[in-house]
Amino acid sequence: MDDDLTALGAVIEQDRGSLPFALIHGEALVTCAAWALGEAGVTPVDLGTEWAGIVDSEEPFVLHDSLCPMTPADFIASCVRLAVERDRVVVGVLPGQDGAEAVASPVVLPASVVRASEEPPAADFEALVTWLRRDFEVVTVPAPATARRVRSVADVVELEGLTRPTRA
Repeated sequence: MDDDLTALGAVIEQDRGSLPFALIHGEALVTCAAWALGEAGVTPVDLGTEWAGIVDSEEPFVLHDSLCPMTPADFIASCVRLAVERDRVVVGVLPGQDGAEAVASPVVLPASVVRASEEPPAADFEALVTWLRRDFEVVTVPAPATARRVRSVADVVELEGLTRPTRA
């Protein structure tokens, strides 16, 4: 992310069972997601952080789903830049069934949306985006295939194969 652009963010693992702690490339999914958030230049906040403090920061807020652990850091950073430039909510999406878009990760709230929100965003990304669309403009951005959401250990194995580093 640009040196002059800052954002706060959190990796969401609540209400996802034990799957965020499954291993991919030898690391927990939640750990990989946290690394991507940090590499994108987003300052992580603990989920116990008071929402008022996040609002007072006057910064965008990034939600990254632990079940989208291999979302590239540069994609997260580009979503933050777009949210700030357009002052719109930005959501990473993948093709879903019947041509619909499936919410992936991240969901970026620009500072104006953070200010307008009286409580922290919901952990259910689909419900969150539905709620956001009622009151705010939402821009969807096609996410890379590696940003896919895993729903089972079999999905983790498939994603691991897709993201296996190539050896020179």
